[in-house]
Amino acid sequence: MSEVTLTPRTRPFWIRVRRQRYLFLMLAPAFLLTLVFAYAPLTGWVLAFTKYKLGYSIFGGQWTGFLQFKRFLVDSSDFGYLIRNTLVINAVSVIQNLIVAVIFAVLLNEVRRQFVAKTVQAVTFFPYFISWVISYSVVWSLLAVRSGAINQFLMATGVLKRGINVMGEPRYAWPLMIYLNLWKYTGYNCIIFLAAIAGIPQEQYEAAAIDGAGRFARIWYITIRHLIPTLAVLLILNSGWIFNSNLEQFFIFTNSTNWENMEVLDMYIYKFGLKLLDYPYATAVGILKTGVSVLMLLVVNWGSKRISGSGIF
Repeated sequence: MSEVTLTPRTRPFWIRVRRQRYLFLMLAPAFLLTLVFAYAPLTGWVLAFTKYKLGYSIFGGQWTGFLQFKRFLVDSSDFGYLIRNTLVINAVSVIQNLIVAVIFAVLLNEVRRQFVAKTVQAVTFFPYFISWVISYSVVWSLLAVRSGAINQFLMATGVLKRGINVMGEPRYAWPLMIYLNLWKYTGYNCIIFLAAIAGIPQEQYEAAAIDGAGRFARIWYITIRHLIPTLAVLLILNSGWIFNSNLEQFFIFTNSTNWENMEVLDMYIYKFGLKLLDYPYATAVGILKTGVSVLMLLVVNWGSKRISGSGIF
């Protein structure tokens, strides 16, 4: 009788765990942190289905079913403009940031002087580390109606009679948030694409040059084609955050004059949860936001597999 050879996939589960026990021990801290700070708080979702009172146990409230969800989806008139603001700002930011980062990475890769390329890369990456509080101070010093440097220059040269209220008028709210995201995250995304470019075999460029391919042809048929899988993965990962916004960013830039175009789902949840102390309603809106985000992630991953053949799961 021939002996049966056990491959890694056919070995018993406990044997595989024992052989890789050191890897599991290395993963244990990250797993525990994720479990404690990401999944354990999900027990608080029960607030969305009960009539919770501050100071009592979250499991002791009267069961109300889907009443809070009905309040937001049916009874409230806030649903429309919240989804509009969140989708426009975040979706445009994601698509714009990735496209600009790809173009910027390709251009930096074509710069022959490494000192110039590294300097530009460092300068564009620096805004990623600046807090939104400092960013607000910079924007205020440049775009304030009366004291902003840009408005003062335009009025002094006669281009404008009075300053443009970029931080106050609702029509400027979306462009302000979108271009601030571009300024802050272009350098970070560019580094990811530069890392992907560094992994492209140089033999392909040499072979293309021997075959007579010009510089733009090599960029299009080699560099861009190799960046598509990385672009697809980043698009999938970012799609799960389209309904999530940076609360600090919107909290700082929102005021009484532009709130209608600036209020997104996270600001809405903050208002009802921490200001008005309506925890069941805020939790219900948060659950809906999470559910739609997961659905968006699955749909974009499916679409990416169908179009480019790349996906994360």
